Amino acid sequence: MTKKEVKQLSYDIIGYAIRVHKYLGPGLLESVYEKCLSYELEKNGHQEKNKH
Repeated sequence: MTKKEVKQLSYDIIGYAIRVHKYLGPGLLESVYEKCLSYELEKNGHQEKNKH
C-alpha cells in the first residue's frame, strides 16, 4: 500500500469507530464495540483479519 492509501484507510477506520461509539454510546463491553466495528468494516468493503 502507498502512504496515501494507508492514510485513507486509517481515516476510514477511525471514522467507523467514531460512528459506532456515537450510535451505541458509552459504557458497553469492548466486545460489543468490536463486533459492531467489524460489521461496519465489512459493510464498507474492508476485510478484517482476526486478531486471535
